[in-house]
Amino acid sequence: MKTFPLTQFKLAYVAILFAFLKSCGGPTQPGSFKNDKISSGQRDDFHQLNTQVLKVLKADDVKGLNPFLSKEQIGTIPDKQVELISNRLVDNEYTLLDEYYVVHKYKDTDTVRAEGGDVKRYAVLYPYAAKEMYMAFFVPKKSDNAYLISLMYAKFDYGWKLVKMELGPYTIDGKTAPEYYAMAKDRYEKKQLQAATNDAALAMLCFKPSSLWQYPDDADAGKFYVKVRTEANMQLRFPIVLHQVATGPMLLRMYQVKNDDGGTYPIIYYMTHFDLKDTTEVKKENIQVRNAISKIMPGVIEDNKYVVYSAFNKQPTGYEAVDHFDMKIKGN
Repeated sequence: MKTFPLTQFKLAYVAILFAFLKSCGGPTQPGSFKNDKISSGQRDDFHQLNTQVLKVLKADDVKGLNPFLSKEQIGTIPDKQVELISNRLVDNEYTLLDEYYVVHKYKDTDTVRAEGGDVKRYAVLYPYAAKEMYMAFFVPKKSDNAYLISLMYAKFDYGWKLVKMELGPYTIDGKTAPEYYAMAKDRYEKKQLQAATNDAALAMLCFKPSSLWQYPDDADAGKFYVKVRTEANMQLRFPIVLHQVATGPMLLRMYQVKNDDGGTYPIIYYMTHFDLKDTTEVKKENIQVRNAISKIMPGVIEDNKYVVYSAFNKQPTGYEAVDHFDMKIKGN
């Protein structure tokens, strides 16, 4: 009996899959179809295609992508891009967030409008690649610091092919850009300028999880960030002596730092008159420092898993190593 080599089997499977996907049809009328609005049979075909592509990406197999790419994309995908997506797929199990099947009326950029009142709603703005196109967006199941994986396909006369793939920050500490923007506006109304600035800055970090996404508040959020940052800088100018504390510590600076899992936390530098070796007194004073900061910069240390306070005896300059004592305090 003649054997059928495994390699030939794999090639035959891919050929059959592509032939099947090439032949599958969809609505002939122009329009966009999201999630369960896509016909079930066609949706199953797209999911099968996604599974194959994600498997290759997870394996960091650049050459293995070629059968799935459009002719224009073959040889143009950077190895680093595939590696970064692979790292995310290895670190977390990804699941489908949303998918769109679209039929163009004109050969031009088109948009699926943002609908509903959900603060996380978004529009999909995509370039024309073929009359029929399909986009799928994936997020990790468990990570609070999530990156969005975007895959965009187009139907050519030689089948459905991948024309764009992207990786971008979607959430930080479990919140999307519109959620941070909403928090920033709320804090601004409460006169919590420093806290509003921090939230607005975090919003700006994840307002573009994909070049295909367009949050309704994108432009307004950018203008708001510039406005609130300017007002916050005018309200408080570092260094600031904390006269509320009898020992007179001085705030040097405050900024957000990324932790190992992609989240953020505030770090606050200040000078103390206590010898850093006397950690008991430094810690006692720190309680008063925290209370004073809560009053002059309300909202800054709230809603954080933790805050790091770095106490110095000598002001750091950036040109030399300066001793400091760090205190990691659990947030509220």
